[in-house]
Amino acid sequence: MTQIKSIYVNLPVKDLERSRKFWSGLGFGFNEQFSDEKALCLVLSEGTIYSMLILPEFFATFTNKPIADGSSTQVLMAIEVDSRQKVDELMGLALAHGASRYRDGADHGWMYYDSFADPDGHQWEVMWMDMAQLPKE
Repeated sequence: MTQIKSIYVNLPVKDLERSRKFWSGLGFGFNEQFSDEKALCLVLSEGTIYSMLILPEFFATFTNKPIADGSSTQVLMAIEVDSRQKVDELMGLALAHGASRYRDGADHGWMYYDSFADPDGHQWEVMWMDMAQLPKE
């Protein structure tokens, strides 16, 4: 089976400083080695998961297709955290730092999640799962 070493999710953003402030407010950091005046490297999980937050002009150099402008959904990111409390904590921080809730959260017993759109309109689900509680069919 093929395995990847890490993942970089590339997202267009309109304002790098606003993005830095937003994600810093949620407690995340950046890899400055891969950040400059055109892009920020958001560290979601050191060594494995990153999001490149890229100004649209630079983002356009990587694709020959139209760039999503926040009014449509091209990708939905789901991030798993360690507890239900962390879901609520991260949602509270996101909303306090300028995110908006784009749909209500849900509690399925074995899975708990909530959803926010960041200041550029990218949709994120924050979830916690307990596979031991997954219903058996």
